[in-house]
Order: sequence, then C-alpha cells, then structure tokens
Amino acid sequence: MSDEKPIVIRTAALAHIRDRRMLQARSAGKTAFYMAGGKIDPGETAEQALHREIREELDTDIAPGSLRELGVFEAPAFGHRPGTRLHMTCYLADLVDEPQATSEVAEIRYFTEAEYAAMPETAPGSRLVFARLRELDLVD
Repeated sequence: MSDEKPIVIRTAALAHIRDRRMLQARSAGKTAFYMAGGKIDPGETAEQALHREIREELDTDIAPGSLRELGVFEAPAFGHRPGTRLHMTCYLADLVDEPQATSEVAEIRYFTEAEYAAMPETAPGSRLVFARLRELDLVD
C-alpha cells in the first residue's frame, strides 16, 4: 500500500456562456478543449488567479460586477498521471471584450453540452460544469 498523498491541482475556471454555449480553450500542442483558466499560484485567491489567467489566455478581462461563483468541481485531472485530482473553483462571468486566443491557446470555441461530449477527448472537469449548467438551464 502506498503512503503517497494524491496530487491535487487547484485551479480557477471561467464558465463564459454565449448563445447557450460555453467557451472552451485548446492549448497549443493539445487536442482536448478545457475550461478557460488555470492553476492558482501560491498566495493567490481563486478570483485573482482567474483574472490573471483570463488576461493571459483570452486577452481580455472579466467585466466588473459580473463575476459570480458557480461552484467547486472535483474530478480526475485530465492529461495528468493517474490519481491526480482536479479541484476547480468555477465562476460565471461576462467579458469586457471579445475573447481572443493568445500564444498560450491554439483555439477557442463555444460548445453545447452535446457538442462537447462528441469530441474525441473531453476533460472530466468541463463535463461536470456542462452538467451543472444544463441543470441550471444555462446551456443546451
């Protein structure tokens, strides 16, 4: 029996919705689309990390007064070694400008839940968020 503690990756993510579809980003060199956002750095709050990551990935900012927490989602961390867990604080928000893929991101795309599920690879954390947004009748 292993005494190793499981690795937990703490992230902040954006559930940005347009026309009942949620924004997902694909990193350069990767095939799967993920939630926009990223790891929370030491000393950073989830909100601070989200603001930083949205500027880095989407070249825009969160619209003032639009940020609200959707929830915390835990799932296997896609693309990491087995046993690695994702702890993702997810927020709903509007953006100041049209999101643009930066050098960190190869492509951004809006998906319905079914369109995302039909992709060859999907991130478990994104699937959980899609399911929650469908329960809230925010996405198709």
